[in-house]
Amino acid sequence: MTAESVEHRVQWPVPPQDGYTVDDLFTLPDLPPHTELIDGSLVFVSPQRRFHFLVIDLLVKGLRSSLAPEFSVEREMTVILDDRNGPEPDVSVVRADAITGLDQTRFQAKDVLLAVEVVSPDSESRDRTTKPQKYAAAGIPSFWRVEQTGTTGSLVIHVYELDPLTKSYVHMGMHRDRIKIDKPYPIDIDLTAIDSF
Repeated sequence: MTAESVEHRVQWPVPPQDGYTVDDLFTLPDLPPHTELIDGSLVFVSPQRRFHFLVIDLLVKGLRSSLAPEFSVEREMTVILDDRNGPEPDVSVVRADAITGLDQTRFQAKDVLLAVEVVSPDSESRDRTTKPQKYAAAGIPSFWRVEQTGTTGSLVIHVYELDPLTKSYVHMGMHRDRIKIDKPYPIDIDLTAIDSF
């Protein structure tokens, strides 16, 4: 091994025996941006495709266009679900009174009304099963899963609402060209506008 290869070696954090906690997520030095904590394990996010970025922009703009003053739309902010889970939804709608200032790095699950995940190849399983199950168990009332369809690259949004008895999500519908719903507040977004970004 040469001196050059030793210099460029990455020092990965060694997890504690029982896994990381959300406190570790915010205190470990030099974690990559957008690191998530799922079941006590750190999840490093891969570089995102242009589709992912454009969908987030479209949804943030659309959600803010009819936003009531008691809510706020946030992008890529950690949501504390419990001691060992701090995922980072791509977009979330939170209670405005949960905002503490410009240095804020996280929200509590009780303050989140909607969590949105834009599915990427590296996060398919987490975005389709793991995260929705955890968001539902934490009591987040609404969840959207956004996917790119077929060869056209258009998007589809799967809308879910929480069943408070089972603490699981119920699929309420799929939206392709426009999403027009009433929860968590009246929302109307032209999804074909992604073509103009």
